[in-house]
Amino acid sequence: MGNYLVLQTDFGLVDGAVSAMYGVAYTVDPNISIENLTHEIPPYDIWVASYRLYQTVKYWPKETVFVSVVDPGVGSERKSVVAKTKSGHYIITPDNGSLTHIAHYDGLEEVRLIDEVKSRLPHSEESHTFHGRDIYAYNGARLASGEITFEELGSVTDVSSIESLEITESTLDETIMKGSIDVLDVRFGSLWTSIPSVFLKDLAITQGNHLQVTIYHEDKKVYQNIMKFVKSFADVNVGEPLVYVNSLVNLGVAVNQDSFSDLYNIGTGNDWKIEIRKAPKIIFD
Repeated sequence: MGNYLVLQTDFGLVDGAVSAMYGVAYTVDPNISIENLTHEIPPYDIWVASYRLYQTVKYWPKETVFVSVVDPGVGSERKSVVAKTKSGHYIITPDNGSLTHIAHYDGLEEVRLIDEVKSRLPHSEESHTFHGRDIYAYNGARLASGEITFEELGSVTDVSSIESLEITESTLDETIMKGSIDVLDVRFGSLWTSIPSVFLKDLAITQGNHLQVTIYHEDKKVYQNIMKFVKSFADVNVGEPLVYVNSLVNLGVAVNQDSFSDLYNIGTGNDWKIEIRKAPKIIFD
């Protein structure tokens, strides 16, 4: 194994939950390297957890072990799984949709079911509400340290059988790019869309062109404006909206030095759709 263990949760850092996960992992092997992806996933938001894995996993060395715990169904009949991605990484997580984006965009090579009775922190059998500590961090550390192999963690299950969330496919409909608002650049309030930047070339859109941006929530139009497509935020004045290419090479929508999401009450997920097209002149329809 790569000896890296990367943790993601919706626990926050206001109590001892994350520290307990660290402690369990270091008890398994004090020499593993434990890092944080984030512990600020919005509570119960499986969609965002799935997206953050997709955003991050590929940039870590192969064989890095990720533990993702956003688990509103903890203690229920939902399953626990360990997945090997086609990029050669491992993810231990509840089977509740947290693997959706990785499976869709990067691919899963194999998935195994973890036995929650046998493969858990010793003497934790009476607890049913902290699988992040008792099952995920524990088995993540065992896998990262080489104490156990991927194959030994559980029995194979069909990749197509795992839980999956709905993903809106981006499309290029003649002159209109269509997609969803997948997630926020949280600290700055920018919108990260599912629209790939390659669509820009198909429409001969270059930096400095004006684009018409229309946003829908549950099929109701909630925002429409004309803004520039630019290389960076500094290419427009403070307070101006812009379209740019984000770090995942998809289109983003932002306001220079302000939060687009907060200003216009824009959310994320499949209920939030976005359309972008070239606007040689102002067009509202």
